[in-house]
Amino acid sequence: MSLSTLNLATCLHYINTSLHTILLKSSFTLPHHFLLISTFTLLMATIYNLATLFIFFIITSNFQKSFSALVTQQPLILKYHNGELLKGPVTINLVWYGKFTPTQRSIIVDFLQSLNTVAKKTTPPPPSVASWWKTTEKYHNGSSAVIIGKQILDENYSLGKFLKNYHIQYLAAKVANGKSINVVLTGKEVGVDGFCRSRCGTHGSTKTKTRVAYAWVGNSETQCPGQCAWPFHQPIYGPQGPPLVAPNADVGVDGMVINLATVLAGAVTNPFNQGFFQGPVSAPLEAVSACTGIFGSGAYPGYAGEVLVDKVTGASYNAHGLNGRKYLVPAMWDPKTSSCSTLV
Repeated sequence: MSLSTLNLATCLHYINTSLHTILLKSSFTLPHHFLLISTFTLLMATIYNLATLFIFFIITSNFQKSFSALVTQQPLILKYHNGELLKGPVTINLVWYGKFTPTQRSIIVDFLQSLNTVAKKTTPPPPSVASWWKTTEKYHNGSSAVIIGKQILDENYSLGKFLKNYHIQYLAAKVANGKSINVVLTGKEVGVDGFCRSRCGTHGSTKTKTRVAYAWVGNSETQCPGQCAWPFHQPIYGPQGPPLVAPNADVGVDGMVINLATVLAGAVTNPFNQGFFQGPVSAPLEAVSACTGIFGSGAYPGYAGEVLVDKVTGASYNAHGLNGRKYLVPAMWDPKTSSCSTLV
């Protein structure tokens, strides 16, 4: 029952009760003039109380409408700024900076290859990483196919164990070519300016004549898993619920997948700061960063949402990838519905 209906029902009940009371009092054996005075007094009191109830009914009804207007969630809009977007096929080149095991590299490469829709015989079951990535096609109505290009291993820290932004751009330029996203991945022992303090990864473009998109993501396993590998690790701040089990049994690298998914979606839909985003150019909300912390339906701060759970390992995931892989991918803003879309 709504508040308005409840108030109206209360008024009618009060009227019925008051009239019944008047009739009862009128039946007393009293002198005639006393009866008239008593009846008149009761009637006036009833009218006064009804007027008070009516005013209360109007106020509460208006308050309900005003409150509803205040709490109505406004649609999330990422404005298109008329700039270039990256349509497929897009080449993704990789620089592995620091120590990564072959297994760790395969987790990430399998994820990147899973972005493409493949032949039916090898298509992962739904929900899939490819279906998640396909949302980016709604931004430009074209293909978002990716190709894995060059890969460079720099395990000897050619620029040291602490990198600044210009180091990232320098490393990315070593593999850059044409229409590509050049990704620098740093090992858990490598520090990067701003890492853990204000970012887990980033993307941008070079300032050269021919602009080239680049991205960086770091392994936070030993530096800040609570910030950059959530929900596979308890968060630094906020509700301290139990962490989810990483689908590839590697908290740091499974966290890297989430952040890599975030920056790749941003690089495709806003490669040169003139694509889809909300807010200032220096700190934009983009395709995935606008939906931070959402992995399944019913998500709220500190809770990733309803996700799938592997019956054998207990690992949490929401997308199938190639080679039997399972991944947890973040929600992505859908330009067709103006909302954060999840696979589950």
